[in-house]
Amino acid sequence: MMKSILNHKTTWGLLLLTLPLSCPTLSAQTDETLDAELAGRISIGIDKKIAKGVHASLKEELRLDDNFSGFNRLQTTATIAYKAASFLKIGIGYALINPYEDKTSHFKDARHRLMADATGTYRIGNCTLSLKERIQLTHRTGDFNQYQNPRNALTLKSRLMLKYKATRQLTPYGYVELRHYLNAPAITAAYDGDKYLTPDGDSNGTPGWFLSGFDSAYLNRMRGSVGIEYSLTKCHSINLAILADFVSDKVVDANGSGTKLKAYTHQTGFKGWMRAGYEYAF
Repeated sequence: MMKSILNHKTTWGLLLLTLPLSCPTLSAQTDETLDAELAGRISIGIDKKIAKGVHASLKEELRLDDNFSGFNRLQTTATIAYKAASFLKIGIGYALINPYEDKTSHFKDARHRLMADATGTYRIGNCTLSLKERIQLTHRTGDFNQYQNPRNALTLKSRLMLKYKATRQLTPYGYVELRHYLNAPAITAAYDGDKYLTPDGDSNGTPGWFLSGFDSAYLNRMRGSVGIEYSLTKCHSINLAILADFVSDKVVDANGSGTKLKAYTHQTGFKGWMRAGYEYAF
């Protein structure tokens, strides 16, 4: 029975990853390759068992970018996880994201993120294979062009992880993760530099509106990571990892009234992360 449930879970996850999540190709689209960049994440967290099978955690994370030369954000994350079965864990969480703005040297326009996830696990000897599906909604604050990004961004993250219990203290791991942007701007007309075109390529159509809503979806990040978890004592542990992101973002540049498409750019590139974390569990 457990094998059947896991097979069903895996099939559902793979179907989500292979949906035709794409945005229409436009004559106005340009391609841009981003420069490779190295960034860092440093975190400290606590994990508290509050009941049988129920854990609450709190983590503070500092992110650096531009090859460790500048701040990116401070992020505070609180989660509650419940082990519903020996092979299934579910959880909910909230994150307060404080982006750092270099030109003003201040943290500005905090973002609020809600998360819900389910993780299925399968153990073979010292190895643990897990599939985690997380849906998250990120609410933007402050003033910004809402014809370029939605106020509430919705994404789906799918992670397949393998852990190996090498010793009592040391656990190496690796994972791959895909992230789908579920409510990206949907473009229905193209701008060829001189005039707007209807979806059929007819320049006699009514010009002006290129954005039909936020119902386009596509894969915008693929990630791979390897790392180690090391238990210093029963309560204290550290986590060291390297991550590699391949990003694929479709960037809309529009005027504030949504009546002019200035540019529509497909940006791709790699970003590397070095991560170090400490956790106290009790």
